Amino acid sequence: MDGLLQSLRHGDAVTRERAWLWAGLLLAGFAAAVIYLGVTAHDLNDYRGRPLGTDFSDVYAAGTLAAQGEPAAAYDPARHHREEQAIFGTATPFYGWHYPPFFLLIARLLAALPYLPALILYQAATLALYMFAMRALLRHGPAPQTANDPLWLACVAAFSAVFLNLTHGQNGFATAALLAGALALLDKRAWTAGVLFGLLAYKPQFGLLIPLVLAASGRWKTFGAAAATVGILAIAATLAFGAGIWAAFVSSLHFSRVVVLEDGGTGFQKIQSAFAFVRLSGGTVEGAYALQGVMSLGVAASLVMLWRSPATAAVKGAGLCLGMLLATPYCLDYDMMALAPAIALLASDGVARGFLPYEKLTLATLWLVPIAAREIAGATHVPLGLMAMIVCFALVLERGFNRSSVLASS
Repeated sequence: MDGLLQSLRHGDAVTRERAWLWAGLLLAGFAAAVIYLGVTAHDLNDYRGRPLGTDFSDVYAAGTLAAQGEPAAAYDPARHHREEQAIFGTATPFYGWHYPPFFLLIARLLAALPYLPALILYQAATLALYMFAMRALLRHGPAPQTANDPLWLACVAAFSAVFLNLTHGQNGFATAALLAGALALLDKRAWTAGVLFGLLAYKPQFGLLIPLVLAASGRWKTFGAAAATVGILAIAATLAFGAGIWAAFVSSLHFSRVVVLEDGGTGFQKIQSAFAFVRLSGGTVEGAYALQGVMSLGVAASLVMLWRSPATAAVKGAGLCLGMLLATPYCLDYDMMALAPAIALLASDGVARGFLPYEKLTLATLWLVPIAAREIAGATHVPLGLMAMIVCFALVLERGFNRSSVLASS
């Protein structure tokens, strides 16, 4: 038993050979799944009658409504659902549109194409941006040699959340690319980093901690560029769709909060947050908000201290990625794409400075867990994804605040 514990402590099972094996198996599985979906598809629907790229259907339907001169209708659940049914068939389930109006600009552009070309273009373009940004992050990180290592790039491509985004037609590639790009440029091109942070406002539930850490660390150029970017996006959306689009968006927030989050319309097993854990376990909405509030405040306070500390840029960046997901009540399994920069930064910092006890094991778990988090939570009520993120966040704080322990464990 002692030998097993020591092996887990030092991550002896995490070797290059095993990393190549797992990356290869996952990439082969991704390819097989995408091919299967394509071969078994009928028209625009998959073998179960769902739209191909399931969640992308709500983006496309919102774009078609905007093209028809009804942009505010995207925020009316009943009207939006009718548009989805008109495109994909009357049996199509409801896929909600919950994005701010500036993301409707992208949806409108995509709707100018037929559905399948739009889906393929969006997924391919954002996946390419993700790979490019992650390579840049590694190149500017504490172990620059990893950026040219084929194994590291294979692991970036084989991160298990990639599969979820491919099959769900989700936008996690864009989120991870913007995060990785901003963190790579933060100390070199402050204005550009701010623009990339600002573009993350299309997922506002993940952006709350960004201005906090930028202000806490005195990065006012980046803060200003991010704020200006959000302002420009808001003006562009207003000019494109009219001022009434904002009233429609605000009105839709009640449905998003009550039906989708509090009542579990999305499915509590899909959400990897403290809030969802309480609700999945049969707890009350009030109890869920209370636990989430404690989690969010604790994460926010920890990040402020971390970003004001002498910790390395890699550790601060990893902490922000993890904290963004832990601080929101609405973090779905495919949103865990935002963990890719955190894993890359911590792994490269470990190569440069040594790994903490159990850190290799934790990073390997975090790399694998998104693909299984939903099924495990549904079957056992254990939010494995949330637990892995909490453990990794604790290791980030240990790495940031007790640097000598890192060197001692190498």
